Amino acid sequence: MAEACCVPVAPRGDDATTGICPHCGRCGRPVALATVQAQVAISLRTLMVEGYRFCATAHCPSVYFTAGGQRIERQQLRERVFQKEPVDDVLVCYCFRYSVGTLQRSSSAEHAAILADIVAGTQQGQCACESRNPQGSCCLGNIRRLIQDVGASRLNSTEVRDDATGH
Repeated sequence: MAEACCVPVAPRGDDATTGICPHCGRCGRPVALATVQAQVAISLRTLMVEGYRFCATAHCPSVYFTAGGQRIERQQLRERVFQKEPVDDVLVCYCFRYSVGTLQRSSSAEHAAILADIVAGTQQGQCACESRNPQGSCCLGNIRRLIQDVGASRLNSTEVRDDATGH
C-alpha cells in the first residue's frame, strides 16, 4: 500500500496561551505549515506538525513558533522578513518583488501604479502569498501601511522645512 505524501494535517486545539510568542510575549497569527515549509532554510524533518504562528514583532528574533515550544528565527529562513527588517532592500511584496526602498523612493503616482500592479496580478491568479510571503497572507495591508507612512513622513519633513524657513 502506498503511503500518503504531503497530506495536510489539521492544527491541534488552540487556546489563549498557544498564540503567545514564547520569546516576546506578543500574540502571533496562525500560519499554514506549507508557508513555514516554503520559508525555512533548514531540514523539513526538524519541523513539528502542529500549528505554527507568525510573530510580527520587529525586535523579536522568532518568526514562527508553536505551542510545543519550537521557534524558528530569522537566520533560519530563506527570505528576509519585512516585519523584522523594514529596510531598503527587504521585500514587502514577495510575489511581485516590491521592496521597502522602492516604495520609499516612489512618488504618489508610482505608489498608485504599484498597488494597481499587485491587484492586477492577484486578479490574474499570479500571486502566491501563502507560500512566498513569510506572514502567509496577502501583502496589500503592509504595502498600504508603508505607503501611508511614507506619505506622512514626507508631509512631516515638509512641515519641518516650512517651520525652519518660515515658508
